[in-house]
Amino acid sequence: MTTRSRRETVTFKHPFQLKGLGRLIPAGSYDVITDEEMIEGLSFASYRRTATMMIVPGAPPHTSSMEMISIGSLELADVQRIDASAP
Repeated sequence: MTTRSRRETVTFKHPFQLKGLGRLIPAGSYDVITDEEMIEGLSFASYRRTATMMIVPGAPPHTSSMEMISIGSLELADVQRIDASAP
């Protein structure tokens, strides 16, 4: 099975919270990594998402370290929408 990873940077203007993390993430730019696998048997290349991870600062007092957390694509879209609509 062929897999690939895509990396993009998302920027938040306001602090935000993710389900299950239990702390506020500061505003800023964050890397989001999406793993995808090729769908076999098609006459064209097509991929399906298998995992999405976001790299965020570690929990206090380890804020100088980074932590990779799993995030659903719908949750990421919701957090981005809330950030964009906040004053």
